[in-house]
Amino acid sequence: MTVAEKTVDLVVTPGLVTDQGTTTIADVVVQKIAGLATREVPGVHALGGGAARALGALRDRIPGASASAGQGVAVEVGEKQAAVDLEIVVEYGVPIADLSRQVRRSVVDAIERMTGLEVVEVNINVGDVYIPSADEEPTTSDRVR
Repeated sequence: MTVAEKTVDLVVTPGLVTDQGTTTIADVVVQKIAGLATREVPGVHALGGGAARALGALRDRIPGASASAGQGVAVEVGEKQAAVDLEIVVEYGVPIADLSRQVRRSVVDAIERMTGLEVVEVNINVGDVYIPSADEEPTTSDRVR
C-alpha cells in the first residue's frame, strides 16, 4: 500500500505543501475544530440530534469518558475547500438568525485560521430549543414559611 492509498481521508492544502514536505489534515480534525468553535458561541446549548445527545449523556456518566467534540458535526473536505453541516440546540430566547450568523463566523474563522482550507458553506439545522426546567432555575421567594 502506497502513502497515497493510506491517506484517502486526509487533505493536502496548498499552504501546507513545502519543499521540505507535506502536511495533511484528517477530516476528523476539521470536524472537531467546527464543533469546538460552535460550542464557544453563547446561545448554543448543545450539538447533535436527540439520539446523539442521549448517547453523549450516557458517555458523560462513564468515568474517564469524554464528550465527542465532533458530535452534531459533519464535514466534507476537499483539497482546498471544506463544507460543514451542524445540528444544534439553541437556548430559549436567543434570536436564531443572529446566532446562526455568529456560529458561521466562528466556524469559518477557526477552520480557515487553523487549516488554511477555504470554508465554502456552513449549514445549520436547529433541531431543538432548550428550555430550562423549574428544577434548574434558582428559586427566589419573598415569602416566609
